Parts: sequence; C-alpha cells; structure tokens
Amino acid sequence: MQTLLNASQLQLITKRLASQLLENEYDLSQVVFVGLQPRGIKFSDAIMDVIGTLTDKKIHYGLLDITFYRDDIRKELHEPKATTLQLSLEGKKVILIDDVLYTGRSIRAALDALQDFGRPQKVELCVLVNRRFNRELPIQPDFCGITIDSPTEQKVRVDWEKHEVIMY
Repeated sequence: MQTLLNASQLQLITKRLASQLLENEYDLSQVVFVGLQPRGIKFSDAIMDVIGTLTDKKIHYGLLDITFYRDDIRKELHEPKATTLQLSLEGKKVILIDDVLYTGRSIRAALDALQDFGRPQKVELCVLVNRRFNRELPIQPDFCGITIDSPTEQKVRVDWEKHEVIMY
C-alpha cells in the first residue's frame, strides 16, 4: 500500500478546492452542489463544511444516487441511497462532487440522473483524485485535488476514518 495523501494534505486540498469552487461564483443562488452517492458524499460533505465557513450566503446542496443509472452490472452493487435534491436544476449551474474519477462511467450515470431534475445550464466536475489512465469516456474534471497515473490492477481508496488516500 502507498499513501497518496495523508490527513494534513487531504485537509489542505479540501480547503483549496472549496475556495476554487467559490472563486468565480457571484450568484450562489444559481449554483447547486451535488455529492455522488455512495462514496462521494464524505468528500462533498467535507467540501460543504469548508464552503460554509467561507461564505454566509445560502448554499444549495444535495446528494444524488446513481445506482439505477449505471450502464454496467456490478456484483458489489450497493443498496440504493436516497437522492436529496430539493429543487429544480433547470437553468442552474451544477457542480458534481465525487471522490475518485477513473473510467468516467459514474459521472456519465450522474449526468443521466441529473436530467430527472431539469436541464442545468452548466455542469462542472470536482474530484479529489483524478486517475488519468484507462478512462473509458471523454470526461475530465474541472477541479481536482491530485492527478495520478496508476495501472488498471491498482486500486485507489479514500479512507475517511484515517483521513488518507491510499493506492494498493
């Protein structure tokens, strides 16, 4: 196992990304932050905690379950989680937040799921880890914590109990 990010690095990256997400947003009433279930919610919650300390404006934040929008059959399919988007996305800017971007299939599923809530004006992607090798779809993050090149046989996991990112 190799530690890619330790607790202090993870904290710094989370603060940096939260600042970048707010940097050019003058009208937060038109922005909706969306964490992807199941693994992206811990990262999106951490981002939202920091954003809450950086602004006193109302933040629109929801969680999106993409289980039934995936195009692959997964043996480790998780029990569906609740989607908690309480407003229409019609004409809004949506910022998807996930922990690890690898093949791009989860993001494609999220884009499909978002359409059930209206047609966003723009969608941006924020990820903690961007694994560049083996992307199956032309999806790239707008904001990322770190970018790594790792072979297919290696896995990347965010351990929120230990506050570290590991590759094994």
